Amino acid sequence: MTATPIGTDAQLVIAPMLVILATAAGTLLLGRYPRARAAVSLTGGVAYAISVAAIDWYIVLAPDAPGIATYQVGGWPAPFGITLVADGLSAFMLTMVAILGVASLVFSTRHLPGGEGRSYYFPLFHFLALGVTGAFLTGDLFNLFVWFEVMLMASYVFVAYSGGPQHTRAAFWYVTLNLVGSAVFLLGVGGIYATTGTLNMADLARRLAEPAAYGLEPTPVVGLFGLLLSVFALKAGLVPFQFWIPTAYRAAPPQVTALLAGATKKVGIYAIIRLSFTVFAGAEVGVDLALPGVTIAGDSPLPFVGAALFVMATASILVGGIGAVGRDSLEGVFAYSSIGQVGFIAMPVAIATTVTTPGLRKLAIVAALIYALNHTLAKGLLFLSVGTVRAATGTSQFADLGGLAKRSPPLAIAVFIASLALVGIPPLSGFFGKFLVFDAAARARAGPVLVVLLIGSLLTIAYATRAWNRSFWGAQTDAVETATIDPVQVAVLAVLAATIVAVGVGFEPVYEFAEIAADAAVDTDGYVDTVAPQDVSEVVDASTNGGDH
Repeated sequence: MTATPIGTDAQLVIAPMLVILATAAGTLLLGRYPRARAAVSLTGGVAYAISVAAIDWYIVLAPDAPGIATYQVGGWPAPFGITLVADGLSAFMLTMVAILGVASLVFSTRHLPGGEGRSYYFPLFHFLALGVTGAFLTGDLFNLFVWFEVMLMASYVFVAYSGGPQHTRAAFWYVTLNLVGSAVFLLGVGGIYATTGTLNMADLARRLAEPAAYGLEPTPVVGLFGLLLSVFALKAGLVPFQFWIPTAYRAAPPQVTALLAGATKKVGIYAIIRLSFTVFAGAEVGVDLALPGVTIAGDSPLPFVGAALFVMATASILVGGIGAVGRDSLEGVFAYSSIGQVGFIAMPVAIATTVTTPGLRKLAIVAALIYALNHTLAKGLLFLSVGTVRAATGTSQFADLGGLAKRSPPLAIAVFIASLALVGIPPLSGFFGKFLVFDAAARARAGPVLVVLLIGSLLTIAYATRAWNRSFWGAQTDAVETATIDPVQVAVLAVLAATIVAVGVGFEPVYEFAEIAADAAVDTDGYVDTVAPQDVSEVVDASTNGGDH
């Protein structure tokens, strides 16, 4: 068989993974040289961002861009080899990781909890980012499982990073829940392979669209996808799988928590979107299900996904919002807020799975992506601000804070902008995300969903206002009066705040990018044609005719 040609676009697909892997190896070799290790780590982070920007432009956004490109590892054709795929959806998600990753790395060079001698911090950080990147680029289910595990192994260590009893307990529950999730994931993947004979996403989509031609019965596959959906909901932190979030987010270093909340949670959302619309949407399974105020019916498995997501998104918005209102520390508020905010992201995905109008489905996916982008920027900034406050005052408890706005106006302005973005105040990025989510629900005529979204928005106002008043307003406490705030950390927060403003003010290109990402998610035919999975007979014929593999 002849090896698949490797062109410039294909090389761009794998570039972010090679950059970050080389950076992780470099930081491991420089374990005894903290300054050199930090410099290599930051340089690698910038190089990673540049490689992602190259994918964005040359594969997705440029006038002559192909829109999608693949890399067949080792030249083996799909579905027999490992396939990496970069399209609008994966590029959009990678961009969020690149922005927040660089910000977290700059922050980390200024302050590492536990001392600068913690030589494993930067390698683990890059392996965490490698797992996220691989999950966004992989073209098959088994390697999605593998990259999930790479991502989770690094995060396990970070949750136990400080080594105290609280952190060890948090790590224990985090590991336990995610090991169960991994077992369920592997069970679902194995079941799908046993049923369909493939794990390549493009090949799976092709077979589900023509089950008779491959002798398949799609109904069991849909049930197995339900197992995967529960795992993705666990990774995203949707209720009822949210129990690990508050303790894990409090235990991990704030700069890592920023990446966990801002980027790794999105892997679960990405997997739901990718598999629902690119892979499983073509399977024909009739469904007719009535929920309060919402009728779910159709000839695909998507309504099953939608029913589950409606319930989980509603519960997440309410549980996260109510929980955040009652917390007594900054990281407690932001951790529970992450549960509620991911509900706002999952809700339009649920709407997209239950509507049949292509335009409305696309709008709902765009709403989810824009809201995810705002959450990455705002929540990343807020968790990094927790690190700044802790490093300066030694605490993040409301009882010990107060008057931070007077002590550091730039810090206060950055946190204020991020809080307003979560609330959805124009012209910030959060306004457009929230507006699009409400718009999608209104166009779908989902009255109960609009009520839930309104309650969630009011809860967001309540906990954001309370956190601001308890920490930044009022008289300065003793801890705040003696605080020394790092100007570089504040500069990182200021850049993220400026990005939030810039995304809102210059929203049109961001919206166009999100539209391209949504188009990529629903373009199953384009995905299958580009990956071009082969049948066994084609490979045998190619080998017989003089192939060399």
